[in-house]
Amino acid sequence: MKERYAIVLAAGKGTRMKSLRDDISKVSYPILKTPLLKYVLMALHPLGLKKKVVVVGFGGETSSKIAEKEAEIVWQKEQKGTGHAIMMAAPNLSNLEGNTIVCCGDTPLLTTQTLGALLDYHENNHNDLTILTAVLDNPRGYGRIIVDEKGQVEAIREQKDCSKEEEAIKTINAGVYVFDNKKLFDNLDKLSTENAAHEYYLTDMVGIFNRLGYKVGHLSCRDFQETLGVNDRVQLAEAAKIIRKRINTGLMLSGVSIEDPDSTYIGPEVEIGQDTVIAPNVHIYGTSKIGQGNEIGPDCHFENVEIGNGNTITHTHLSEVRIGNGNDLGPYLRARKGVVIGSHTRIGNFNELKNSNFGDGSKCAHLSYVGDADVGERVNIGCGTIIANYDGVNKFRSKIKDGAFVGSGTILISPVTLGEKSLSAAGSVITEDVPDHAMGIARDRQVNKEGYADLYRLQAEAKKNKKE
Repeated sequence: MKERYAIVLAAGKGTRMKSLRDDISKVSYPILKTPLLKYVLMALHPLGLKKKVVVVGFGGETSSKIAEKEAEIVWQKEQKGTGHAIMMAAPNLSNLEGNTIVCCGDTPLLTTQTLGALLDYHENNHNDLTILTAVLDNPRGYGRIIVDEKGQVEAIREQKDCSKEEEAIKTINAGVYVFDNKKLFDNLDKLSTENAAHEYYLTDMVGIFNRLGYKVGHLSCRDFQETLGVNDRVQLAEAAKIIRKRINTGLMLSGVSIEDPDSTYIGPEVEIGQDTVIAPNVHIYGTSKIGQGNEIGPDCHFENVEIGNGNTITHTHLSEVRIGNGNDLGPYLRARKGVVIGSHTRIGNFNELKNSNFGDGSKCAHLSYVGDADVGERVNIGCGTIIANYDGVNKFRSKIKDGAFVGSGTILISPVTLGEKSLSAAGSVITEDVPDHAMGIARDRQVNKEGYADLYRLQAEAKKNKKE
């Protein structure tokens, strides 16, 4: 089989997005927190391509960061058309034998199956150029595919240039091409800017290839939706709806229960195991991996998390967190970067964890902050505990060892250590280490002032009356 390459055109400004920002390219707009360009690269990835080249221009720094790990980046400094964009890739591809697929970075609905079928059709039919097409009942506004009696594509005729007979043609250009790589780059210099826009059009290669006697064919896409581009925010939302339905349907067919797919948002790189149940209003993004038999939601937001099996998680926000098995988390838990939660823990209402390890079997039932800490196994953290980890300049780390009991309202002034099976008395401010099996008490003794409550109220009423 011949070597395969790809060129992704991603230099457009996206004027119709109506953005005030000048640092963001159209192809970096997200669907389910994944940029448009990445969807195209993910569709190309399984095709065994020897090289992928992404052509960037407006907002190119943003586009480059999306693509640089998967593709070679070239710049189109001036926007002189699609043909000119291909010229920018010449140093990377021009001397190579094989076939090159060309697609746009703003077409996130393209699938691996369709792109692979186009490459296979091109190679099996020994074409020099193959165009992906679609058949529309109402093709108005699209370039028509003009084919002779032998099936050779003679031209792509734009709507404004169509005759009455050509307007009746329902086969349109879908904007994806496969070229014989050498023939493409050997003939790019034949493109001309003699048109209304004074640009180099890649579609003009159809006429050039015909004049050279090369074979030009086309393959119809089964689902026209795949070929839809994103040019404004309305189309962005429409594409998002299609992608979301695809992802949710695929997960359900694989054994995941999604109670309300219309209110569930799951990114394209998320993995979820069988028998996990997703309740309504759940958002899961990034490279999250969720195991089997979990109960997730309602009202959860996860990003780049790794979750084991058999967990129950509700009304919870997790970001860059690793979680074991059999945990009961939430409602209203927030855990963020650097948190590792073991197995069979209970972390309940209105807790926040940050950059901490939380050991097997430990509990933090409600209203506590655990930041920059190593919490051992079978620890109980009482209500209202605060680990004060920041002095305004530096962060410090505390340890709570296995079996420790942290009394309600305790404040740990980091860095301190609570030893194994130690105890901090409720309401203590702990500034020094507590040894194993010891109890730390750090509070003044209670003093009762007889009659002072009545005096306090009288003074308060007097102040109020004076103001009035």
